[in-house]
Amino acid sequence: MDTNLNEGAHAAAGAGAVSDHPEPADRQRVKHGGPLRTAVVVNPARVEGLRGLRATIEEALAEAGWPGPLWFETTPEDPGAGQARRAVAEGAEVVFVSGGDGTVRSCVEGLAGTEAALAVLPAGTGNLLATNLGLPDDPTEGVRLAVERGRHLLDIGEVDGQAFAVMAGMGFDAKLLEDASTTLKARIGPLAYVLSALKHLRDRPMRVKIRINDGPPLRRRARSVIIGNVGRLQGGVRLLANAEPDNGQLDVAILTPRHLAHWAALAWGVLRRHEHVPRMEVLRGSHITVTSDRDQPCQLDGDIIEPRQTLAVTVRPAALWLCVYQPDRSPDLTEGSPKKR
Repeated sequence: MDTNLNEGAHAAAGAGAVSDHPEPADRQRVKHGGPLRTAVVVNPARVEGLRGLRATIEEALAEAGWPGPLWFETTPEDPGAGQARRAVAEGAEVVFVSGGDGTVRSCVEGLAGTEAALAVLPAGTGNLLATNLGLPDDPTEGVRLAVERGRHLLDIGEVDGQAFAVMAGMGFDAKLLEDASTTLKARIGPLAYVLSALKHLRDRPMRVKIRINDGPPLRRRARSVIIGNVGRLQGGVRLLANAEPDNGQLDVAILTPRHLAHWAALAWGVLRRHEHVPRMEVLRGSHITVTSDRDQPCQLDGDIIEPRQTLAVTVRPAALWLCVYQPDRSPDLTEGSPKKR
């Protein structure tokens, strides 16, 4: 099927979604008062100049009259979730995280369901959560954003108890992420994903059965199924134009190109932000189950997880406090971001 769902079908696909998540006003917390306790979770393998970063964060906090942060470094065994939980247990009310998408995802997992706010200080190659919400690249600006108390309560997705804030996927997207090596990404940046994608354009498609909430299963011959809490990919490319991280639902893109001309038409439609993108179907729901005819690579926010035939995704509404630019003034969570000017 070479079409996106219309608004009526889009809404119908979301029927049965969680309805008791907070109203927009209750998702915003912009309070002014005394200084807050903070912690930093940093990935030493992905962040250059750790000493300088620490000095920058401490100086910016001191200028605001806030105490110095607790400091935690990730390890191969614990990429951030455990450190984030320890930070909260030790009293942190804001947890800064500096690392790539995998570090951020792991800290999301550790902070979900707590009252502590996540403040992203991007590092690494992708930085997809920061890209989608207009978060600053400069650590001094990132600290200032947290100090100014811009907060918003976001949904997250879950797969077998593992959290994601950006996207989950099965098929082509996971293959290209798996093949884009850390070394290559360090050398040529996002271009590494392009080179990896070219290797897999002719891969055999998968036959999938997709169930949205309690609806009947849909059968498709797909190259990739991507389930998004937000809509932008690497480079700011907007795949899911209507995805919102605070509506209690997730958007589902089913990509069905069969040859290179289809891929070209799909890519052009996405890049030009066409309302109807060829070879892409978009659904929406709060519970999504994708079952393939064979084991497929899968990913959560760029982290490759165990290959599987079934990817079952559930949304957790209003699960994560995130530091953003004063969201009470606009439904657009990037409002006020220097990146939007």
